[in-house]
Amino acid sequence: MKTNDTGAALEHVNITVSNGPKTAELLCKLFDWKIRWEGPSALGGHTIHVGNESSYLAIFMTPSPQDYPGKANKATEILNHVGIVVDDLNAVERKIIDAGFEPYSHDDYEPGRRFYFNDNDNIEYEVVSYASAKS
Repeated sequence: MKTNDTGAALEHVNITVSNGPKTAELLCKLFDWKIRWEGPSALGGHTIHVGNESSYLAIFMTPSPQDYPGKANKATEILNHVGIVVDDLNAVERKIIDAGFEPYSHDDYEPGRRFYFNDNDNIEYEVVSYASAKS
């Protein structure tokens, strides 16, 4: 894994979802990611690592779907959003809309253009592009 000048780089974030395979499939479709690993979690339940060669989201599903904490879990109040950098913001936004989600809070300020959307578990994603503005 390549790191920045400080010798540190973010490798992964672990989030709990209600349906791991469904979330993994969505993220692969939207961001052209792949499943890097999948298997039983050390905490019980099931984990799917979805991302690229250098970073990923660890998608955790509790041992029993009825145990999914959802809004009762304070993490949804602590985690503001997951930021994902893309090359073509317009193309990814189209994929998100086609998948049935509604992008919001579009903005364009240094250093890039961005918008947000919430997934099926109400996890907020910020999608940002640092590429030159495309028409």
